Amino acid sequence: MLALDNLTKTFHIHTLGNKVIEALRGISLEVAPGEFLGLSGPSGAGKSTILKCIYRTYLPTAGDIWYESRDCGRINLATTANRTVLGLRSRELGYVSQFFHVIPRVSALEVVAEPLVTRNGILPSVARRKAAELLQRLQIPPSLMDAYPATFSGGEQQRVNIAKAVIWKPRLLLLDEPTASLDLQATAVVMEILRELKKEGTTMIGIFHRQDMVRQITDRLYEIGGQQL
Repeated sequence: MLALDNLTKTFHIHTLGNKVIEALRGISLEVAPGEFLGLSGPSGAGKSTILKCIYRTYLPTAGDIWYESRDCGRINLATTANRTVLGLRSRELGYVSQFFHVIPRVSALEVVAEPLVTRNGILPSVARRKAAELLQRLQIPPSLMDAYPATFSGGEQQRVNIAKAVIWKPRLLLLDEPTASLDLQATAVVMEILRELKKEGTTMIGIFHRQDMVRQITDRLYEIGGQQL
């Protein structure tokens, strides 16, 4: 489904005299449909940069990202038009970041229900019911569902973030340390949800802060600067 070919990303730090920092160099890997690939490596190795290049938050400096899309066929995410990328994000590509970007004056329930309405075409009433069920499973109590996530703790915000990303069951899901701010109980629930998504055919690439967690849930591990295990 996805193939990275010689992916390279450099940053120019203008405040440091245009210093060049090489975040990635010559990364090549493949991900099969329905596979869960884990990314491993030390801090600063470029794991998050790989995910951001795939999602096109970052524009790669060199190399190709070939994606077998459902609607557009085989396309290069490194070079395709921004409009195409935005369309794929709305229909096929999901992303869970380490931090939740709070939407002002929108309740947790509406944040999570919105993708079902806009992407899956589900009736708002049905979407809200499904969102409530998922939030409750992720240990967000009903008393908080109509509250604004800006008032939540960091762990609660991240659970809303995860719920928003998984509820519409994207075709390809990118996970950047989704459980880093969660306790063991919440982490176990998230892992269970990810296993269910995998069984339903979602392809995933994930970064996790604990190696035992990576090996529990992924099919294969790609070590940045090393080899596939």
